Order: sequence, then structure tokens, then C-alpha cells
Amino acid sequence: MAEAGPAAAPAAIPADARLVVAFGDSLYAGYGVAQTESFPARLQAALAGAGVKAVVHNAGVSGDTSAAGRQRLAFVLDGLPRRPDLVIVGLGGNDMLRGLSPDDTRINLTAILDELKRRAIPAMLTGMVAAPNMGPDYVAAFNPIYPQLAREYRVPLYPFFLDGVVTDEKLMQADRIHPTAAGIERVTTRIAPLVKQALGR
Repeated sequence: MAEAGPAAAPAAIPADARLVVAFGDSLYAGYGVAQTESFPARLQAALAGAGVKAVVHNAGVSGDTSAAGRQRLAFVLDGLPRRPDLVIVGLGGNDMLRGLSPDDTRINLTAILDELKRRAIPAMLTGMVAAPNMGPDYVAAFNPIYPQLAREYRVPLYPFFLDGVVTDEKLMQADRIHPTAAGIERVTTRIAPLVKQALGR
């Protein structure tokens, strides 16, 4: 997942709006699509359509591993105008693509969830699954990370960010890694209800 610089801090948040932070890699950053077509932008629109006034801050950085996300989390949170109402964490895909240790992915995601818990910020996870060509041992070690952490930290989980999209070539870019604008729209329609529910907890 190609690399890019971090997103800018959000402008002032209306007092009556929820602040949601989409903290992830290129799948959140909007690689290969216009920013208005990115997951955070479409999620904000979907929430508005569901009657939830929210600002969804794009804190996706293309190329980020879980370790890189762990390193920048405090910087992102400290740069916000106020404490978020929800942080959606979507990291680990680059760990898998690079064949990094699933144990390290788990440690890094745990540290991210620990920091959010320490700051009393509600969290949500969007999961990733390992490509079959990584081999059965890697798949068996990687795939349980997200459901296990969701249970341990009692946070909502959307099990696989690209569910129903990655298998449809019309919804994926030519690299077969990143969704098209239409693919992002499908992902968003599935995740938005969970986000709305999480904001109401």
C-alpha cells in the first residue's frame, strides 16, 4: 500500500457534531481516488444521511504498518481540537503484505487500543485477513488477531474491511489491493451502521 504523508489536522469541529477519527493506512487515506471519495469522506456523508452529525477526520497514511501507526497515534490525537468521540482503527494490511510477524501486529494493535483506553476514547476495529498465498501457518496466526482484540477490549469490529469488494474486480483498482470509489462506497454502506451504533453507546 503506497506511501504518502499524513493528513492535515481537522478544522474547528461544530459543537453539536461528533468527532470520528479514521486511523489507518491507504485503505482509509483514499489511495487512488479523490479525497471526496475516500472512506472517511464517504463515512461522514453516510452518517449525515443516517441523521448523525459528525466530522470524520482522515488520519489514514498510505504505507503505514501497525508499528508506524503506533508511533504516530499520540501525535494525531494531540493535534486534534478536542477528544474524539470514536477512533476507528484500520491497520495491519501492510504488515501482512510485507510478511511481518503477526505477533508484532498484535502487540502494536494492543498498544494502540491501550492508549485509546488510557485516554478514555472509544475505539472500533476494522479487520484484515491474510492473503491465502501467505501460507496456512501465517493465515492461522494473523486472522484471529482482530476478533480476539475486539473481544478483549470490548470494542465493535467490522471483521474484514474489503469484505464483498476484494473478490469483485470491478470494485478494485488495477493493483488488486485498493478499492475503487465504487468499492469504497460499498464498504462504507456496510460499516456506517456499526459506526452509528458505536457513537450511540
